[in-house]
Amino acid sequence: MIPLHTSMRGLRCFCVAAECLSFKETAKRLYLTPSAVSHQIKQLEESLNQSLFIRQTRAVTLTEVGARFYQAIEPVMQQLVNTVSEFNQSDRMLEVSISMPEFFASELFMPKLIGWSSKYPNINLKLETIKSRSDMIKHTDASIMLSGKQQTNADVYDLFPITYIPACNAQLHAELSSQGFKALTQVPLILHKARPYAWHQWAENVGFDAFQPKQIIQLDSMFSVARAAEQGLGIALIPLPISQAWFDNGTLLSLFPHPLFSHDRYYLIRHTNEQQRPEVQLLIDWILKSFHDESH
Repeated sequence: MIPLHTSMRGLRCFCVAAECLSFKETAKRLYLTPSAVSHQIKQLEESLNQSLFIRQTRAVTLTEVGARFYQAIEPVMQQLVNTVSEFNQSDRMLEVSISMPEFFASELFMPKLIGWSSKYPNINLKLETIKSRSDMIKHTDASIMLSGKQQTNADVYDLFPITYIPACNAQLHAELSSQGFKALTQVPLILHKARPYAWHQWAENVGFDAFQPKQIIQLDSMFSVARAAEQGLGIALIPLPISQAWFDNGTLLSLFPHPLFSHDRYYLIRHTNEQQRPEVQLLIDWILKSFHDESH
């Protein structure tokens, strides 16, 4: 039986030294000095009244008693380490990764993260942004994507549909609002290059048969589209609800009340089995609740 006053540090030093057969290497692994390791093992030997190592000039070897003691104590020490680790799971830092379009990230996702850190302080979040649909999606635990095709996979969650509204800044709005649909022929029309015919679809839906745009400007990101409209470059088709903040703060104003309805919807996709990574499901539940609360 090991004496009750035998220290856990001494047992730990012994096990590591028995594995690497070097007090110097043991000290390096345990962030101790070689003399501290030597002292701990000497105290253990005195407690057991047995020699555990044969000390040589450049190395140490286990005595017969030392070898038998190591075989007996090593499984017990390993079980102790596992038990401590198991009870320390709540303090272990976890990580969840998610990818999404950059405009979605800045306009909707970031504001909805308020409170996440307080509730889940041990879950780090890694966000990858995607500029366009054609970009390769990096491997992440989950992703948010915009698609015009209905997604029915069990690991896919429907978030919300997108509509597009003609909008411009306050100065252009003051100049054009009284001109009706004719305003669309006075200044450039701005849209995302992924939807090159969106303005023609909008005009057809509202019955504007004389639609002859002065100029159409295609940009490669939705942030660029909104920014261009904000700076007065022209009238843009702006997506709702993800751009609602631009209207709430007066940066953009709706020029016509007629929206362009589309088949585009945002979907949340889980790529990781939540039974193996429960922290991934925690993020998914957080996102779903955030959008559910917004729609009610």
